[in-house]
Amino acid sequence: MTASLTRWIDDYIAAQTRALQSVAPQSIASAIATVKKVWLAGGQIFCIGNGGGAANASHFATDLGKGASDKVTGDKVTDNNLAAAPGNGRFRVLSLTDNMPWITALGNDYAYEDIFVRQLENYARPNDLLIAVSVSGNSPSCVKAVQWATSNQLDTLAILGGQRGRLAAVAAQAIIVEDTHFGRVEDVQMHVLHMICYAFMEQVA
Repeated sequence: MTASLTRWIDDYIAAQTRALQSVAPQSIASAIATVKKVWLAGGQIFCIGNGGGAANASHFATDLGKGASDKVTGDKVTDNNLAAAPGNGRFRVLSLTDNMPWITALGNDYAYEDIFVRQLENYARPNDLLIAVSVSGNSPSCVKAVQWATSNQLDTLAILGGQRGRLAAVAAQAIIVEDTHFGRVEDVQMHVLHMICYAFMEQVA
């Protein structure tokens, strides 16, 4: 390994650490509280994003839908969450990035910016939660979905990079990663989404 490559790796790791440390813990705590509120009310949680954000949305839905649900409905529930949650207490979570035939039909027949909002029209109800994951904060498909969600009485949360973009203005809550490097921001966004899941998996929420 060359000295220049070693320096680049060291610098990258240092920058990644700074990006993670830039996130306000209270903003994550507020997001966890919102997810808990929607869960206890039996609401649906939707997650959206493009590119790396889409992959993170799918990962989040997997962890919350399986890992967190398994934990809160298991034998070691330590509080009254399960008793308070309607139904069987599992998280009702869906990534709107996963049904590719539907996404391509919506993009082809309407417009790409409609790929999430058109799905929400089928699924969403007042007091559900929409989580948008975007580095730039300006993705038209995410902005339009959050605007629709706000107009239809959903809770909204955006997890964004340092540019903030339009999503920071239209979402009810925002978690900001103070960096503009796509790889670093996407990695920290997944850190945040994991923390939301593990708050329930480790039973601290």
